[in-house]
Amino acid sequence: MNDSKTPAWVNVILLPLVNIFFAFAFSAIIFVAVDVNPLEAAAVMIKGSLGYQEGVGYTLYYATNFIFTGLAVAVAFSAGLFNIGGEGQAYLGGLGVGLACLGLDHALPFWALLPITMVASMAFGALWALIPAYLQAYRGSHIVITTIMFNFIASALMVYLMVNVLKLDGQMAPVSRVFEQSAIMPMFHEIAAWFGLSFSESPMNLSFFIALACCVLVWILLWRTRWGYAIRAMGSSPTAAEYGGINHKKLVIIVMLISGALSGMLGLNEVQGYGQQLKLDFVAGYGFTGIAVCLIGRNHPVGIILASLLFGILYQGGAELAFDFPNIDREMIQVVQALVVLFSGALALMLVKPTERLFVFWDRKKKSLGKAEAEA
Repeated sequence: MNDSKTPAWVNVILLPLVNIFFAFAFSAIIFVAVDVNPLEAAAVMIKGSLGYQEGVGYTLYYATNFIFTGLAVAVAFSAGLFNIGGEGQAYLGGLGVGLACLGLDHALPFWALLPITMVASMAFGALWALIPAYLQAYRGSHIVITTIMFNFIASALMVYLMVNVLKLDGQMAPVSRVFEQSAIMPMFHEIAAWFGLSFSESPMNLSFFIALACCVLVWILLWRTRWGYAIRAMGSSPTAAEYGGINHKKLVIIVMLISGALSGMLGLNEVQGYGQQLKLDFVAGYGFTGIAVCLIGRNHPVGIILASLLFGILYQGGAELAFDFPNIDREMIQVVQALVVLFSGALALMLVKPTERLFVFWDRKKKSLGKAEAEA
C-alpha cells in the first residue's frame, strides 16, 4: 500500500481485521446452511480454544508450529523469495531432531541434548533449503517450483527411512522407538510446576518459548542489522540492491538457509515435544499454513505471533466445534480456515484501492473544510 495515501496502521491493523471479518461472515453463511447458529458456533470455538487451561495449551501448541513456519516464510519473503518448501524443510528438521534423540538420549541429560537437537533441526532444515537456493541463485530455477518438488522428495525420503531403516523390528507401524525421558521436551504443565503453579496437561511445551525467542531474533535480524537491511533492500528492488553493492546470489543462499532453519525447528515441538518419537506425517500441513500466517501477519514477527494465535484458535476451536455439533465435520472446519487464507492471502489487496480512495477523499474534505474556516 502507498504510505503517502493511507496511514501505516490501516495496512498493518485495520485491513487484516476487515479481511478476517469477511472470512468469518462467509463462514457464518455456511453454518446457517447446515442449520447451525453462527453465534453458538463462535462461542463453542472460543470456549474450546481459550475457555479452559487444556484448550489454551492446545491452542498455543498449534501456534508454536505456525510461528516457526510463518517466520520462515517471512524471512524469505522479505528478500523477495517465495519459499513454499516449509513443509519439506520442517520434515527434514524433525528427522534431524529424531536422529539426535535416538542416538544420544541414552548418554546425555536434557540440558546437554537440547542445544544439539536445536542445531540438528536447523541444520537439516537449512540443508534441505540449500539446493533450491543454489538452483535459484546460480541456475535461474524458480524457487517456487524447486521448493514444491522438494516437499514431495522429503515426504518420499521419510517414508523410505521410516519403513526400511528406523522402524522397530517386529512391528507394522512405521514409527521409531519412543525417546528416553532425558530427551523429551519439558511440557508447560511441568514448567509451571517448577514455579509452584498448576496448569492442565496439554501438548504445549518449552518450544513455544523458543519460538517466541526466534521472533525476537528475526526482528533484530531484519530491522536492526546490516544483513537485514540488505535482505529488505533486495526484496524491495533486486536491481537497485545489486547496484548498491549487495551480492544477490550470496544473499539468496543465506536467506534460504535461515528460512529453512526456522522451518526445521518445528521438529522441536512435534518430534521432541509432542510425538516423542519419529513418525510419518507429523508436519500435517503446518508448512503451507505458515504462508497464510505470514500474509496475515504482514511479514512482521509481532503480526506472525497474532496470526499464529488466530490459526491456533481455529485448529483447536474447530476440533471442539466438530465434537459438539454432529452436522459439522472436520472438512467444514477446513473450509473456514480456507476462507481465512483466501481473504487474508489471495484477496489481501482487495480493499487496498477502495481504502486509499476513501482516505484521499477524506483528506481533501478536511483540507477544504479547513480552507473554508480560514476564509471565514
